Amino acid sequence: MGADHAAAGRIGAHESWARTEDRTARTANARRAFIARFELEVDPEGRLSDAERTLRAEHARKAYYQRLALKSARARKAKAS
Repeated sequence: MGADHAAAGRIGAHESWARTEDRTARTANARRAFIARFELEVDPEGRLSDAERTLRAEHARKAYYQRLALKSARARKAKAS
């Protein structure tokens, strides 16, 4: 049942995306929330200027992706061994 349920979910997701006219609009809220996560991380008390908060949040986002890449590389290396 588990595999069938997962497959049905993937099929439904593909069908939904196939009917989506504006992909950017559909994911806009999620992108805003993702960025807000880093803004809150670097300025939890809201003391920074908008420009400084944005700059620091961008660096925090890049660090997040670098950590993911490092973790992925380590996992691939471990799997290859």
